Amino acid sequence: MAARIERYYHRKADVIYPPVDCERFSVSLQDDGFYLMVTALVPYKRVDLAIIAFNQLKLPLRIIGFGPDAGRLKALAGPTIAFLGEQSDADVSRAYGQCRALIFPGEEDFGIVPLEAMASGKPVIAYGRGGVTETVTDSTGLFFDAQTPQAIINAVLYFEKHKDKFDPIRIREHVLSFDRAAFKKKISEYITKTVQRFYAQAAS
Repeated sequence: MAARIERYYHRKADVIYPPVDCERFSVSLQDDGFYLMVTALVPYKRVDLAIIAFNQLKLPLRIIGFGPDAGRLKALAGPTIAFLGEQSDADVSRAYGQCRALIFPGEEDFGIVPLEAMASGKPVIAYGRGGVTETVTDSTGLFFDAQTPQAIINAVLYFEKHKDKFDPIRIREHVLSFDRAAFKKKISEYITKTVQRFYAQAAS
């Protein structure tokens, strides 16, 4: 985001990441064997790529969310794809805890869903562009480098062979730096620092 602001507005920007409510989620060692998406059903989220990939993989994919693209996406889906529609916060948290990993094929400036999954101790398999490159690490997930079904297939197959290397507790610990308490502390410190700098400049 800072690089984009500098590119378009020619101004330096400090970045403080939005918070995730870690208290809503708890680390889970459960793995019910399905992959999960939590997303609006709109074209730019690229849910279609995941559906095509999982049709070929023949692995279970559950999709939580709703939107205008639902009809088209359901028509693409094979028998291993389940659309769960809109869910309560409690049901979403439960799904995070039960899944094997989160699938995130879109590009977002930030992306709160991957942080919610990681707050539940779950790895993230994501397209390696946008905000996830700043929030997902080698120990908390993996990236695929193209928005294609084959790239997702390759990433999931790799993950299936190496999933035991991802430690749910370590994943959860990583996300705590994005928690609400950390956000409030960073915002407070930044405001104090900025005000002090302003008065120092005004006095000089």
